[in-house]
Amino acid sequence: MFSYRHAFHAGSHADILKHLTLIHLVEYLQEKPGALTIVDTHAGAGIYSLIDGFATVSKEADEGIYRLAKFTADQLATGKPMSAGISNYLECIRNENGDGDISVYPGSPFILARLLRAQDRLKLFELHPKEIDILRHNISELKQAKQIDVYAEDSFARLKGLLPPPSRRGLVLIDPSYEDKQDYRYLETAMEEALQRFATGCYAIWYPVLSRRESAALPDHLKKIAANHKRSWLHAELRVENAPKERRLQASGMFIINPPWTLEKHLAESLPILVKALGQDNRAEFLLKSFEA
Repeated sequence: MFSYRHAFHAGSHADILKHLTLIHLVEYLQEKPGALTIVDTHAGAGIYSLIDGFATVSKEADEGIYRLAKFTADQLATGKPMSAGISNYLECIRNENGDGDISVYPGSPFILARLLRAQDRLKLFELHPKEIDILRHNISELKQAKQIDVYAEDSFARLKGLLPPPSRRGLVLIDPSYEDKQDYRYLETAMEEALQRFATGCYAIWYPVLSRRESAALPDHLKKIAANHKRSWLHAELRVENAPKERRLQASGMFIINPPWTLEKHLAESLPILVKALGQDNRAEFLLKSFEA
């Protein structure tokens, strides 16, 4: 259960899809002045070095954030425009790196923390016995630390107790490792309970695209859950490679319940660029579908 460490995958193509989507969701929800409560169910360590430690073992950032940064720089150097969403995402990453090269990658907790307004709250969950200590230390270094609660608890069991938030405005990011096959079932149960308590919340679910039966079935299960509660949804996937014998993750998806109306356009502009920038063979592709209840 505790073998997974997100540092191995920091800055990967999956992180890019997740964080590109997440930033847009937060900024849209912050267009209204009311307080926003954000929950990250599987927070990890918060921020990761790309030049030492676990990230240098997998080197997934080489084909992720580094590849995208180079592609973007090359495009801009030749006068070709870049999507506003990708430019905004890259700015968030570079803000953690000062004026130098990209050497650290902010996970969802740091990206979310930097986006908090004075009235917003962030709630982070992490069960890994080593990650939780690193997360607490990293969060304590932020000026936004007083707005952030860190829990060493099972987020699937605790989530419903946090809903609805006092302001009735909330965003929930659910992104387990899925190493435990039960995570799929826990996620679906948590979503049913969450929508019963807070039907108008925005829920962003990340998942790996695998040959595993549970992974293939998850988007359809989430569509049924959304339909049962008469909620709109958006489904996006990014595939960078289609090599049957490759063991690394080649595709991932985001499923958003109650997406803002601007999200589909945002991703329609960015996903083709990501395919071109990150694609490793001619079978790289994206999927983008939505349904309005």
